[in-house]
Amino acid sequence: MDTKPVVPVGTQRAITRRDTNPFSFLQQEIDRLFEGVTRNIPGLATTTMPSMDISETDKAIEITAELPGLEKKDVELNVAENLLTIRGEKKNEREEKNKDYHLVERSYGSFSRSVELPSGVKAEDISAEIANGVLKVTVQKPAPKQTKQIEIKTAAA
Repeated sequence: MDTKPVVPVGTQRAITRRDTNPFSFLQQEIDRLFEGVTRNIPGLATTTMPSMDISETDKAIEITAELPGLEKKDVELNVAENLLTIRGEKKNEREEKNKDYHLVERSYGSFSRSVELPSGVKAEDISAEIANGVLKVTVQKPAPKQTKQIEIKTAAA
């Protein structure tokens, strides 16, 4: 079984291996820095990045994402080539007349978070539920690969 740790891989960007692109780590760090800065500035924040917890047991990986104000219809969950992607959009669908805003701290927009899963995970072994703005995704781990010892015979001379 693949033993590399399960970690988020990024937001709305292609996954590149460091061995093929030596600048990918630098790009990821720059993107992370700008996401952190613009997230707290009203008017500049274009995405709402959900906080995630990833835990692991002997049989499953559990991913919990905070999605306040979102419902099932607002969230999309996809898996392709061992990459689990959570996408969603928080919409501002209100019309308020006769109000002048002096401070806006609530953010609206779309988001995308991806997590690389161990190899061998089957899409049908993934379940998800959302309640009270918390998405819980359970990924069943694949069974460990069995090692078979092969008998070595002496060749006839």
